[in-house]
Amino acid sequence: MSCLLSIKEMYAADAAAMAAGVPGRTLMEAAGWQVARAIRRRFPPRRVVVLCGPGNNGGDGFVVARLLSSWGWPVRLALLGGIGQIKGDAALMAGRWRGPVLAPSVDLLDDAPLVVDALFGAGLTRPLDGLARQLVETINLRRLQVAAIDMPSGIDGDTGAVLGAAPQAALTVTFFRPKPGHVLMPGRLLCGELVVGDIGIPQSVLAEIGPRAWINTPALWGERLPWPEADGHKYRRGHLLVAGGGTMTGAARLAASAGHRAGAGLTTVVAPKEALAVYRAGQPGIIVQDMDAWDDLLADRRRNAAVLGPGLGVGEDTRRLVLGALAAGKSCVLDADALTSFAGNPAALWGVGGTPVVTPHDGEYSRLFSQLGDRLTRARRAAGESGAVVLLKGADTVVAAPDGRAAVTVSAPPTLATGGTGDVLAGIIGGLLAQGMSPFDAACAGAWMHGEAATTFGPGLIAEDLVEVLPEIWRRLADDRRPAEAEQPLGQRAAVNHRWRRRWRM
Repeated sequence: MSCLLSIKEMYAADAAAMAAGVPGRTLMEAAGWQVARAIRRRFPPRRVVVLCGPGNNGGDGFVVARLLSSWGWPVRLALLGGIGQIKGDAALMAGRWRGPVLAPSVDLLDDAPLVVDALFGAGLTRPLDGLARQLVETINLRRLQVAAIDMPSGIDGDTGAVLGAAPQAALTVTFFRPKPGHVLMPGRLLCGELVVGDIGIPQSVLAEIGPRAWINTPALWGERLPWPEADGHKYRRGHLLVAGGGTMTGAARLAASAGHRAGAGLTTVVAPKEALAVYRAGQPGIIVQDMDAWDDLLADRRRNAAVLGPGLGVGEDTRRLVLGALAAGKSCVLDADALTSFAGNPAALWGVGGTPVVTPHDGEYSRLFSQLGDRLTRARRAAGESGAVVLLKGADTVVAAPDGRAAVTVSAPPTLATGGTGDVLAGIIGGLLAQGMSPFDAACAGAWMHGEAATTFGPGLIAEDLVEVLPEIWRRLADDRRPAEAEQPLGQRAAVNHRWRRRWRM
């Protein structure tokens, strides 16, 4: 699986590699080689301008310039600051460059089909200014193709935020592991194609660093996905309750359908008496019961999970339903109205029972939590404060657990920006919770399946389509566990510890 390393953690990885006997100059030479090789694979030979800064990112740029030049590419190199400012391994690499070192200027970009951005990388902590900003803004104005080393200069490597200005890269090459800024918006868009190069840092350093953030793929949670057992039955697969409203009935119906498709053995919609006929006209496989029976249903331990919020309405009735489900120990997904109903007193929602999964978009989040910080920081802080698993919805959906674990989903397409898709997401997570998945795993798996279903369907997506595509996503996941099954005698296959194919490990 691909973890995400913060700037501090990446510095620690570099230091650990050097402490283990890998010289810094070897790491820098390997970094430049990975960038040059990625450029040669991505672009045909062309004129190149390499813009170097005075730090290690610039040292990588000197290696790239030397290698591309040795392969016959016409290369010019410009250094921001004097050659005397370069220190350490970067100075060593600068000494190996046999071409001229030019002063950077906008005129240097006049005939540059490709710009290698080796100015600052991911560690920048202040906004770009002066000549560096002028160069970046000119690159964007002229729409020049850019290959960025580590991170397009001007993007915060920990948050993905733009510090003043940043170039739109066609290719970004980073090293060892990606950083949060590569997957959080808007950094993800500005990176273009992302390549992660191996520069010789031992994998063992990860155990010492102990990363707590990952890119959300099946490699993170796939081995804990619930699958029907050979001797199983519907009651073993859990019973999901979905609280339905009396007016916006479509939201709960979407959530219930998604929970059923996600694998819940039984799914019941519980709704006001006046709306029962509408719910009963839906899918025949979904049970419909009167809201008057809510407390009795919660008392039944077999009904082990609940989705509350979609179309439920805002107010005291919703607060009562939510608090009752939490106090009864149900595995809960709280979305939409279930969150907004506690906007005036969010503390009343936390610590009632279990670890709920809350799925706010930015607006709902702002009603419950502080808005300070980037999305990864906000999701983690909210999870720590609330004791809930927080799924902060968006183009870069972040799932955070109270213990600090977090995952960023990069598979969600913009076609999900249509009514009802959030209800489907809540239902998928509810169905996975009903089958015994942990709240963090269920939220991560649900977010990934949701995005994959949207991508699979393509343009023209509406929320109902997601439910219909879910079986295809399950088939793909099933295909990725079959190689391990095939190695076992038939009678032992149910007990296999399944391996996940390399394509999910990133």
